[in-house]
Amino acid sequence: MLDFLFDHGAPRMDLPSALARIGLHEHETGRLDGAGLMQRFAALAPRAPLDALRQHWLGMFTPHEDMIRLARQVMPHHGVYLLSNIGDLHWEYLALEHGIDGLGHGALPSYRAGVMKPDAAIYAQAERRFGLNPATTVFIDDRVENIEAARARGWHGIVHRNFNDTREALLRLGVGAAA
Repeated sequence: MLDFLFDHGAPRMDLPSALARIGLHEHETGRLDGAGLMQRFAALAPRAPLDALRQHWLGMFTPHEDMIRLARQVMPHHGVYLLSNIGDLHWEYLALEHGIDGLGHGALPSYRAGVMKPDAAIYAQAERRFGLNPATTVFIDDRVENIEAARARGWHGIVHRNFNDTREALLRLGVGAAA
């Protein structure tokens, strides 16, 4: 995405700078909708066609099929809920292309919550919305700071590095059907 932006008139910048300039935090907390985000991208890279910007932005996700399969295996035995830092554009795309909105028993995307992980408020919302008991809740995320925030609320946390390690950690916690 950074190379695409640069090739279309944006200054050369690192990822945190680019995300700050487009207001990703605002987008992923629902204060900036997808159309507004695309306008910010267009202002940053004035030679980029809007459709191409959108496709580059949406195309950055690749589903982890093994983790999706694992979630489906666990679902009949345990509640499975999605808690994601994501804006409306990616959520709608992933729902349409990969059915992410139908995976599990419920979802709380950050753009709907108005707050992002690792802010404690998103975990509190998930507890209320899904009736979660922190002592029996297992949270999987690839970011250590998000796991630490969940653990601070009394949740169990697994830092996802790869499928096998995550599956083994679930089994150690007694999450059945994770085999």
